[in-house]
Amino acid sequence: MIIGAVTTVQSALQVLFSREQIRHRVAEMGREIDRDYAGEKIVLVGVLKGAAIFLADLARSISVDNTFDFVAVSSYGKGKNSSGAVKLIKDLDQPIEGKNVILVEDILDTGLTLHFLRNLLEQHQPKTVRIATLLDKPSRRLEKIEADYVGFTIPNHFVIGYGMDFAERYRNLPDICLMPEDAGAPAGH
Repeated sequence: MIIGAVTTVQSALQVLFSREQIRHRVAEMGREIDRDYAGEKIVLVGVLKGAAIFLADLARSISVDNTFDFVAVSSYGKGKNSSGAVKLIKDLDQPIEGKNVILVEDILDTGLTLHFLRNLLEQHQPKTVRIATLLDKPSRRLEKIEADYVGFTIPNHFVIGYGMDFAERYRNLPDICLMPEDAGAPAGH
């Protein structure tokens, strides 16, 4: 029954990137990271909750020694649009001083969250800090920040699936889909 319900919801959505396209691109990103960090160790720092699925797949695509940790922030509150103020909810569990860190995010949108997190991580004096994002939406950028590893660049559409949500729903969709405009989704995400 549950599988049928997911299939019904999914069939009503427009797929932007299929699970096969995502799998292929994440594997390419893993090879890019392997090339850049050959012989080194890295710590992947995922931004909860949206980046959890991407981080898991990315970590499995990387052959260099890697561990991961998570941070959680809030910039949306209970509304649909970002408040602009970023608040740390969960900090790192392990020290990153002197380590190569890759901040892993589901989507680089306004840049406010990643700017805040990069500054926060740099206070811990890592060896390097780079950013990997599955989706980049440069048309919404408010902070000047760029990712070092980008899965796909997208226009200003609200997307769901593969960890990304609307009101905590749809994270489990295996594809990245466009949220129907009649569903009340805001322009960004």
